[in-house]
Amino acid sequence: MDNQKKGQGKKTGRKPKTDPARHRYSISLNDKENDRFISLFEKSGMKIMAHFITACVFERTIKTVKIDMNAVEYHTRLTNLYSQFRAIGVNYNQVVKILYRNFSEKKASAYLFKLENQTAELAQLCQKIIDLTHEFEKKHLEK
Repeated sequence: MDNQKKGQGKKTGRKPKTDPARHRYSISLNDKENDRFISLFEKSGMKIMAHFITACVFERTIKTVKIDMNAVEYHTRLTNLYSQFRAIGVNYNQVVKILYRNFSEKKASAYLFKLENQTAELAQLCQKIIDLTHEFEKKHLEK
């Protein structure tokens, strides 16, 4: 019975690789070279440093991702502005309904005239934001 178990072998554990990597090489880098290497590795987006080194040695294409934090911050603030514009639009509708419900038509029209002037200023500001966005995209995002 013991011979049968020995002949079968264990079926547990990791499956052996068909082409295992048996050859190892070692390199030494100074501090400046190491910093550059680490930054290139981080930009590549690869998770395993050995795969990155292999790709560099055999001249495979290495993808690098550069995140422009200014663009991310600008996009975040622009998104916040968009949500604020939506909130202003909702409030605008509510104010118009309340004015016509609670005041006479003449008084409501007077208040609406003031509101229209503020809305015109808001529209000009919105146009400036759009212009700045186009300028930002041309300078920073189309590289």
